[in-house]
Amino acid sequence: MRFVTIATDRGPRACGVRPDGLVDLAAADPELPASLKAVLAMGPDGVRRAAEATANARATIDRASVKLLPPIPNPEKIVCIGLNYRDHAAETNSPIPSAPIFFAKYPNALVAPGDPILLPPESEQADYEAELVVVIGRGGRRIPRERAMEHVGGYMPGHDVSARDWQLHRPGRQWIAGKTFDTFAPTGPELISADAVADPQALGVRLRLNGRTMQDSDTSNLIFPVADLIAHLSAIMTLAPGDLIFTGTPPGVGMARNPPVWLQPGDVVEVEIDGLGTLSNPVVADPAR
Repeated sequence: MRFVTIATDRGPRACGVRPDGLVDLAAADPELPASLKAVLAMGPDGVRRAAEATANARATIDRASVKLLPPIPNPEKIVCIGLNYRDHAAETNSPIPSAPIFFAKYPNALVAPGDPILLPPESEQADYEAELVVVIGRGGRRIPRERAMEHVGGYMPGHDVSARDWQLHRPGRQWIAGKTFDTFAPTGPELISADAVADPQALGVRLRLNGRTMQDSDTSNLIFPVADLIAHLSAIMTLAPGDLIFTGTPPGVGMARNPPVWLQPGDVVEVEIDGLGTLSNPVVADPAR
């Protein structure tokens, strides 16, 4: 099942995706909520009802006529995992972590497919990072690894834009500050339900900068797979429906190149993940410049 969230005069609305258009789920089935994270919180029954509503709806919405939002426009938490690909850790001269390294972004960083990534005047070293994003369906605390996948609502492409000068060279290595400038977390275009992804550890992940492939790997190279991340994070915090987990980036980032490659106004960045689609965003200078 493929989902998007669109902007309407009634607020964000979750839609199912069909070849001939989009279906407003709450309009097609009044017992379904308008919020995608609320649909995912219903577990497999919510996805099943959404699939039925999408298939049976008589009216569809022309995708070109609406504004796409991030699939989950209002997550409670955005958790990111650092150095989760062995070869990415190596290219940054970092030791292989013995436990997941996590940090946070905040909802101000979320933008939709097609929205611009704004380069802030406060940073000169904005970098790109393609990532698989896990979306929590049913929440929970202290979720055992063997039950962790039952709590996945779906998956989508994500872009963890990173101000390396803040992350690595400011006093105290300001990871969160460098990761959560406005617009530094594009996601989408669609969310694919967990039941439609046979193995989240077998997905090709690529990033193209102005058409040139900069990152090309697959999720079999994750040091800590999805189930491990959910078990680890839920031991620390209660995971809620709609929480986003950016699972880490493969090698090929700009800071590891010689010379380094930083995002520039006029760039276009595409994050492609097998079976999940392609997330594309232009890069522009923040008007504050």
